[in-house]
Amino acid sequence: MPTLKRVILKLSGEALGVEGKGFCHEKFEEAAKMLVSIQQTGVELAVVIGGGNIWRGRRGAAMRMGTVAADQMGMLGTLQNCLYMRDTLAHLGAKATVMSGVDIPRFAESYNTVNAIERLEAGAILLLACGIGNPCFSTDTTVVLRGIELCCDAILMAKNIDGVYTADPHVDSSATLIRDISYQEAAERELKVMDASAFIMLRDNQVPMVRVFGLEPPENVLKVLRGDPMGTILHP
Repeated sequence: MPTLKRVILKLSGEALGVEGKGFCHEKFEEAAKMLVSIQQTGVELAVVIGGGNIWRGRRGAAMRMGTVAADQMGMLGTLQNCLYMRDTLAHLGAKATVMSGVDIPRFAESYNTVNAIERLEAGAILLLACGIGNPCFSTDTTVVLRGIELCCDAILMAKNIDGVYTADPHVDSSATLIRDISYQEAAERELKVMDASAFIMLRDNQVPMVRVFGLEPPENVLKVLRGDPMGTILHP
C-alpha cells in the first residue's frame, strides 16, 4: 500500500441511524472519532456521507415522485448528515468544514475545488454535502468526481458488505469475494459496487486506487490506511 497524502472516504448514511433510519448520536460520535483518528495519521481527509438514513428516493411510496424532486430530497438528506457530523466533530475539538454542491450559504460553503483544497491543507476535515448538485447522480458518482477534483491518492468506500463480490452474496450463496480487479473489468462484468457513471470516470481519469471494505468495525478504515489488504482493490 503506497503512502497516502490525501484520501476521500464514502460513509453510508444508514450506518449513522437506528436500524438504518434517522439519527443515532452514539453512531455519529463513533464515526466522528474515527474521522479524527484518520486525520491524526497525517492524512488529509474529505468525506462524502450518504443520505439513506433520512431519505431513499425511488423506493416505496417515493416511486410516485418525479426523479428530480426525489433526488433533491436525497441531496438535502446528505446535508443534514454533514451538519450533524460537523457539530459532532466540533464537540470533539476537531476542525471541519461543510461544502455543498448546491448553493445554500446560510448552512454551508458552496463547493469550490481551490477553496476545498485550501481547507484540506489547513487541516480541516472536509464534509461534502448535496452530491454534485444535480439529480440523477448518486453519492457514488460524487465521491469519484470529488476525488478526481481534489487529486486524492485513493477513494475509500466503507460499505455494509466487506468488498466486491462476483454476485450479491445476500442472494447467491456461491458468490465469492474479488480481491483485485480493474475498473474496466468491473464495468464489463456489471458488478454493482458503484454506478456505471462512476466506473467510467475512474477508468477515463486513471484514478490510482479505490478500496472497498466493510464499514464495521469503524477501525477498518485505519487498518486499510496502515496497509491491511482487506476487501477489494480496484485500479486502472
